[in-house]
Amino acid sequence: MIDINKKYRTRVGREVRIYATDGGQCGTRIHGAVKEKDGWYMLAWSKNGVVSNIDRNLDLIEVCPRHKRTVWVNVYADNTNSVYGTKMRADGDKHLRIACIKVELDFEEGEGL
Repeated sequence: MIDINKKYRTRVGREVRIYATDGGQCGTRIHGAVKEKDGWYMLAWSKNGVVSNIDRNLDLIEVCPRHKRTVWVNVYADNTNSVYGTKMRADGDKHLRIACIKVELDFEEGEGL
């Protein structure tokens, strides 16, 4: 169910504004607009965010928060590895380490679950 307090985009990544979640009686309860190159265009979706059974590109997808993290990965000679939140912690476990790799993570909340 679409929540007016959450942020959405279309399946193909276009920005969306939701104006109402209680409109329409013909199955299009969600009213809003989609941003195109030349401006905003009105659109209506079903209560589940589906715009059409034919072209699903404009269906609503919830935008989850993005997170950024830096981690250090110790790589060991026995084909194992360990991940640390700081370089200092990674250096504290350097016995038999063959590499310490800095990794910049940029991910959407829930990604990969």
